[in-house]
Amino acid sequence: MAEEEEPGEGEDGEAPPKKKMSVMKLALFAGLPVLVLVLGGVAAMLLLGGGGDETAAGEEGDGHEVADNAHGGGHGAGGHGDGHNDASEVVFYELPDILVNIQAEGSRPTYLKLTLTLEVDSEETVHHIEPAMPRVMDRFQAFLRELRLEDLNGSAGSYRLRQELLRRVNLAVAPNQVRAVLIEEMLVQ
Repeated sequence: MAEEEEPGEGEDGEAPPKKKMSVMKLALFAGLPVLVLVLGGVAAMLLLGGGGDETAAGEEGDGHEVADNAHGGGHGAGGHGDGHNDASEVVFYELPDILVNIQAEGSRPTYLKLTLTLEVDSEETVHHIEPAMPRVMDRFQAFLRELRLEDLNGSAGSYRLRQELLRRVNLAVAPNQVRAVLIEEMLVQ
C-alpha cells in the first residue's frame, strides 16, 4: 500500500505541478476572456472612432460653428469652423432635389427623394466644382437607381449612402475635394 500512496501524493514533486497547472488554468480561464474583451474594445474604438474621421470632423466643425455664432464670430451660411486643425473655411453647397425610381419588389414603383448638401473647404472650391455638377448628378442618378429599399434601412444604410455619394462626387470633381455629403431629407414612397 505504500507503493499506491507514493504515486498519489508524489514526493517526487507531482503535487506542486498540479498546483501550477491549476494556476495556469486559472490564468487562462480568467486572463483570456479579459484579453479578448480588451482587444475587442480597442478594435471597436478604432473602427468607430478612427474609421469615422470625416464624420467626427464634421461633428467637431458643427460644434465650433455654433460656438462661433454664439460669440458673434459667425459669417453667415458658410461660416468659419475650427473643426479641422488648419482652421479652413467651411462652405455648404445645396444640390437640387433628386427624385429617382429605385428597385423594389412587386409591380408598384418606389421612389426615393433626396435633398443633399455638399460640405466643401471654400467658396473657391464651390466655383471649381459647379461646372462638374451635371457629371455629379449623372453619377448620383445612376447609383441611386440601382438601390433597393433594403439598402436604405437604418442608420447603417444612411451612412453607406453618404459614403457612396461622397466617393462618387469626389471622383467627378477631382482634383477638388468635397469633405462630406449631408442628407437634408430622404423620403421613400
